[in-house]
Amino acid sequence: MLKKLALTGALALGAAAPLHAKDTLRFAHFMSAASWQNQVIFEDWAKAVEDEAGADNVDVQVFPAQTLGKAAAGYDNAVTGIADIAWAVPGYTAGRFPLAQIMELPGLFKTGAVGSCAFQKLYDSGALDEEFKDTHVIFVHTHDPGHLHTAKVPVRTLEELKGLKLRRPTQVVGGLLEELGAEPVGMPAPNTYESLQRGAIDGYMLPWESVDSFRLDELTEYHTVFGFYALAFVATMNKAKYDSLSPEVKKAVDDNTGMKWAVTAGGGYDEAGAKTLARLEKESTVITLDDAERARWDAAAQTASDAYIAELNAKGLPGTETYAAVKGYVSACEAELN
Repeated sequence: MLKKLALTGALALGAAAPLHAKDTLRFAHFMSAASWQNQVIFEDWAKAVEDEAGADNVDVQVFPAQTLGKAAAGYDNAVTGIADIAWAVPGYTAGRFPLAQIMELPGLFKTGAVGSCAFQKLYDSGALDEEFKDTHVIFVHTHDPGHLHTAKVPVRTLEELKGLKLRRPTQVVGGLLEELGAEPVGMPAPNTYESLQRGAIDGYMLPWESVDSFRLDELTEYHTVFGFYALAFVATMNKAKYDSLSPEVKKAVDDNTGMKWAVTAGGGYDEAGAKTLARLEKESTVITLDDAERARWDAAAQTASDAYIAELNAKGLPGTETYAAVKGYVSACEAELN
């Protein structure tokens, strides 16, 4: 009788226990804990998921400043599960995401919000499924166009650009710099400050807000306005981790996937960039190219873009079609967001 009662009690306790343990999601990125990105993109996303799924069901932990994997390995950190979710730059792995990197080409869009909207539409179309097949993508986005920033040498003409060692974020942007006559030096954004301080580079390509986020204004006197590129980003999850989530948590993640967060991230760059530009105009030298000179730079930039698209086509990839699709998405996003 006692054995029967003990068994009955054990079964009752088992029935009362949760069928699925509380999920923990580790979200890794390479910006500082004090950055606006940490709050607006990562902490706010974490809170949205926790609020919807319930704090008893999920704990989203944000790991800033490369504390859970280096920036250059961001995507693979999600693939292998070093991080459950990683914010990564596809272009940090040369040649692995060739169609996604079309978003980096110059002159496609003027704001991070529009670029992010267009990139998300491109992803949602299925055109990038093969490239991102190893992870579960949450959202993609871009920053606003990046400009040229130099420590000691003002650049107002193509001739003044020649021979300068400039940090380039990706191989695609490096091709543009070579076309313009500069010497590209590849490195992730967090390494730029030290390289500039040591004199290993003369300047760098970054959007306005990143000059502030990485404290590069401390070392930079000149800023030449020209939309050289816009970096592509992906926030993506380990596939096995996504599949293991409870229904409540999976729904919360799904409900916080896609366009809303793409535009939130891109728009955040626009807002932060406008504030940084206003400050730099007072504290340093911001150079605007005259019309004739800009036409020369635009021509060189288009040559570099055409070369990249031709390279994709030669590899049997739909470079021309994807480039045209992105332009169409940009036009649609401009109408939707403005």
